[in-house]
Amino acid sequence: MIKMKIYTVLFCAVFSGLMMAQNHNIEIGKKAPEITMTKADGSTFMLSSLQGKMVLIDFWATWCAPCVEEQPELKALYTTYSGRENNNKFEILGVSLDKNKESWQKAIDRFGINWIQISDLKFWKSPVAKLYEVDELPFNVIIDGEGMIIAKNLHGKDLEDFLKKNLGQH
Repeated sequence: MIKMKIYTVLFCAVFSGLMMAQNHNIEIGKKAPEITMTKADGSTFMLSSLQGKMVLIDFWATWCAPCVEEQPELKALYTTYSGRENNNKFEILGVSLDKNKESWQKAIDRFGINWIQISDLKFWKSPVAKLYEVDELPFNVIIDGEGMIIAKNLHGKDLEDFLKKNLGQH
């Protein structure tokens, strides 16, 4: 009985150590992992194609009420910071965890989303969601022009203040 308890404790310690070792890809100061996915129009997109720009990688889904509520705010921020005044140095990359392309496309159209949208339509089983350690939505990561993570999970006023500070007052 004591041996069994010792083995159980050792197993749990080793297993939790392995899990913790795997959960440190997405930290401020680290390089963001490459993302290659399909855009809504069917073409392939790579995150690295945005090198030189600050990028808000926004993980969202049409079935996520807080994500849907956030879309008008993101649209306002995109309108403010993506233009010529900032030398086109800001981009939003929407990564959808939807599984239904029609629902995803309808949401893009309904909200007038004019930034890059990608998805593999694999829901929570998306390898990119696992790679970016997404365990709740909405979730985001901000990377600089070299692809380094400079912030994560900023929303509302915190996101707006971060962009003002890093891209200039508007």
